[in-house]
Parts: sequence; structure tokens; C-alpha cells
Amino acid sequence: MKQRLIILFSGFIAWTFIYLVARGLFMVYHSNLSNELTIPEMLLVFVHGIRMDFSMAGYYSLFPGLLFSLGFFLSGKRIWPIWLGYQAIVLFVTTFIIILDFELYKHWGFRLDATPLMYVGKEAAGSGDFWQTIFLICYWLVMFSASVFAFYKYFKKRIIRLPPTDWKALPAIIFATALFIIPIRGSFGVAPMNSGFVYFHEKKMFANHAAVNGVWNFLYAVQKMRKLKYADNYFDREATKQIFDDLLLDSDSTAKLLNTDTPNIVIIAMESFTSGFIEPLGGLPGITPRFNALIRDGVLFDRFYSSGDRTDKGIVAILNGYPSQPLTSIIKEPKRTKSLPYLNKAFKDRGYLTEFTYGYNINYANFNSYLIHADFDHVTHSADFPQELNTSKWGVHDEFVFDKFFEECQEASSPFFKVMMTQSSHEPFDVPMETVINGNDEISQFLNAAYYADKHLGIFIDKAKQSPWWKNTIIVITADHGHLYPNNPGVSNPDRFKIPMLWLGGALNVRDTVIHTVGSQTDIPNTILGQFGMDSRDFKFGQNILGTPYNPFAVYVYNNGFGMIKPDRLFVYDNVSGSIIQRVGDIKDDDLSEGKAFIQTLYWDFNSR
Repeated sequence: MKQRLIILFSGFIAWTFIYLVARGLFMVYHSNLSNELTIPEMLLVFVHGIRMDFSMAGYYSLFPGLLFSLGFFLSGKRIWPIWLGYQAIVLFVTTFIIILDFELYKHWGFRLDATPLMYVGKEAAGSGDFWQTIFLICYWLVMFSASVFAFYKYFKKRIIRLPPTDWKALPAIIFATALFIIPIRGSFGVAPMNSGFVYFHEKKMFANHAAVNGVWNFLYAVQKMRKLKYADNYFDREATKQIFDDLLLDSDSTAKLLNTDTPNIVIIAMESFTSGFIEPLGGLPGITPRFNALIRDGVLFDRFYSSGDRTDKGIVAILNGYPSQPLTSIIKEPKRTKSLPYLNKAFKDRGYLTEFTYGYNINYANFNSYLIHADFDHVTHSADFPQELNTSKWGVHDEFVFDKFFEECQEASSPFFKVMMTQSSHEPFDVPMETVINGNDEISQFLNAAYYADKHLGIFIDKAKQSPWWKNTIIVITADHGHLYPNNPGVSNPDRFKIPMLWLGGALNVRDTVIHTVGSQTDIPNTILGQFGMDSRDFKFGQNILGTPYNPFAVYVYNNGFGMIKPDRLFVYDNVSGSIIQRVGDIKDDDLSEGKAFIQTLYWDFNSR
């Protein structure tokens, strides 16, 4: 049994070594880019990248582990051909992916994903140079042959000498095999392995790309490939463009809410801050007393909707004006998020200090790579707080993040553009506060957590009002998404996506005002930019809610369908059945065409990035 365990973990180490060598060869192959890295940065590529190497080595070690355990009664001579055959097949595929990744990175500038599978046929066949292709095939065969030979030489005698064992060895070897789940997952936290784990450099993207395991990246993309092709085309390109262009309007003028030209901008995205518990929006009374009172100090948009149902989708809608996608999330794919327009970058170009603050683990949902692409001047996350404050499942609770956020606002040079996200109203709702909303059921716990988040939002605003920067600041408070609780069951329920947007601050020239126009998170960049007279054409999926002309509507996306809301009607469309599954009001054929054209434009845009 002992020898079987040694061989099992030796195989894990061997695969890790192969990937370390592959990373070194990748950097040599792209020496023109590697030369821009310092020696310490090159070392950090390997230090950070090995986490993903461990993950792949863990995957590859699962079958040998099962072979050694379930085949406890077999001698090494019987196991050897099966073991070697498995390794040879995996090496054949792995080395091919590695070499293909080497070359394609030179042309595409991102690590290999499922994109080549979308161009199978003449386009792919005609894209390569003949002699370069021959060279790469030879390179691949040499790498494959050398790897198989190394495995053969090192493991043959060790495996052949293995005697059969008895069933008592079975639990121990199965347990040892199960341990590979740790490197496969990459952490003990809530965030599983993703490419953001190995991103470490804020400026040199090649360093981050080199740290990514190309085989892991490709297999992950293939696994998600069904999410890149959502549905058949509803209309041809010309018809889709015409409908889409008529749907989203460029404003000629805008209602000005600001009393200054260069105010500080603060955006606060409240976790799961659904209209269902906000009384002025028709929700339950007593859950958000501070938010309810703040409405009298600012401008409330009371017919406002989230684009999706997850935090990673909400932040992209808010900062990039980019709609949620059925079945996937663009934030998971750094190649695509890199190409998005960013609201903070628009203000950074105008001399604003830009900062992002939240209490989450930065590796959650690939936020690390997303925030690097966003190019904030500074990012604060859970690792920047004392360890004793990291008591939530997701990181640091809201009261401490609000305290930190206020300190950063106090210290920031003006003008500044700052973003904060809360997280305590995310399940499991274990907030550090004496219970206010009693009950052990999940809905009561959720409402109690919402009360906690609201309380500390109010404390932050109280302190902000006493600060010197308040009079020259607008604060935009919204939610990352809505929630099924307290009374919004159903994944496609329109009420589940209704959220608030409230503008506060001394830079406002309007108070105690409610705007009843239908709008969406994807309109936030256009609306803010409109207040500054800045160009918002890059944010093509949104409009200026305060602008003229403006076409009032909101589109939200659920798992595999979408809903479209207009002032007097709405419908929900299911992609799987290809039909409307809910309608309110007089739904016209043009309404459905507009919704389809919006989603179709999103599909094409997503796939082109």
C-alpha cells in the first residue's frame, strides 16, 4: 500500500513539473514579452501559476488513484499497461494543447480557450503558415515523446514491482485520492479555482497570462462552450441592427441634477438590496428605515431594474453598462472583460482618482482579473483588513468595510471616483448584530441582514454629511441584484429584478424627488456621463435616463431567458421553449422583436470579444 501511495503522489509531482517546464517554454517562446519582466516578476509567474498547475495535476491523478485503489488485488504487471496507456493518452492531448497555445498566443494575445472550436473548417485550415505548422508538429511530437519516455523510465520498474494487496488498503488509497480535491479546487474558501487566482500584476498583463495554465484554461472554456452559443439567430444582422438602433436612443439634452461640474462620484452597490423590503418601492415596512429616510434628501428612481441575478453580473452592468448573459458571466473570461468600456476609466482620463472597495475575497467570481483590467488606482479587499475582521463566509462584514471606505474618502484627493460593494446581506446572513428581525427561517435571517446593511449605510451617510467632501459629491446607491426573498419566487419573476437607485450628496441641486421612469443598471454609465456632457457611445446597451429623447425600458436576463419591462407592460421570454412564458399588459409583436434584437445584439457582441 505504501508504494502505491508513493507512486500516486509521484505522478502528481511529475505532472506539476511538466507544467512548470511548459510555463518556462512558453516564456521562452515569447521571449520578446518575457524580456519586459524583471527577474522577480518572472519568479512570481511561477509562484502564482503553480496553483493552477497543482489543479491540473490533481485532475490527472484521480484516475491513477482509482486504479491503485479499486485494483488493489492486481499486481503491478497488470496495472502497468493500463497506467502507462492512460498517461500516454493524456500526454498526447496535453502536449498538443500546450504547443497550440504557444503559437496562438502570438496571434491572439490571450491564452487558449474554446475560440478555435468556433472556427473549425476552411477558415482555420487556411490561417497557418505551412512550414510553421510543420515546425509546431515536430515540436509537439518531441515534447510528447520526451514526456512519455520520462514517465516510462521513472515509473516502469516501480509499478511492475508492486505486489497485489488486500482490501484493507482500499480506504487509505481512496482517501489519498480524495485529497486531490484540495489542489483541484485551489482553496478552502468559497471561491473555486479560476484564472483570477493566478493574476498578480496590475500593469503587465503578460505576467498574468504566463501564470495561467493553458491546458486548464482551454478545458474550462470547452466545458463552458455551450454558453457561448445561446440561441439561433432571431433576425439577420441588418434587421437586428435597425431594431436595436431604434430601441436605444442617443440623447440631445439632459436634465441636470448637479450644481457643479467636477463633483466627486461615489457608487455604492448594496448586496441583494431588493425592492421587496424597501417600503417606498412597495416592499415590507421596517426593514430599511435609514434608506427610506434618505429618500427625502435625494432623487429616487423607483422603477429601476437589475440586469441579472448575481453580483458578478451586477457589477459589470453598473460599471461597464454591459447586460447579463444567459448561462454565463462575462467576468469569468478575462479576454472579454478586457475589451469592455469602463465608467471609472472615463473619469480617470479626466484626472479623477479611482478606487474600489469591498470586503469580499478578491478571488471570488474572477474579480481579481476583472479589477486589474478596470485599472483602478487602488483596490481594497478582504486581505487588506485585519484577519480578526474576516469573520464572514465571504470576507469582512459591512460595518467595517463602510468604516474603511469612509476613511479612504477622507484621505482621497479630489476629484475622486469611488466604488464600494457590500456583502453582509448575502447568505448565510450571519451578521454581527443583535437580532432585530426575529425568526429562524431563512427569510427572517435575510431581512435581519438587510436591516444590518441598511443601518451601516445610514451611519456612513451621517458621517459623510459632516465631512468636507460631502458638498462636492454625488453618491449613487443601488443594488448588485434583487432577490427571491421576501416574496419574489421564481427565477424569471420580474419583481425579483426590481431594485432601487438613489442619488444623494451635496452636489445635487434637487431634493426629495422621485423619478418614475423605467430604467436599468445598464443605463447607469450613460446617465452619469450625461450629467458631465461626456460621450457615452461606447456604452451601447444603455441610455441616459435623464436625457431627451429616452426610450423607457429595462431588459433583465435570468438563467436561460430574458424579461423586458416597459412603462405599461412586460413579458418574459424563455429561450428553451422559444416562447413567452409571462405577459402583463398588451404585448405587441414589436415588443418581442425589440427584446430579441437586444439579446441577439448582446450574443453577437459577447462572441466577438
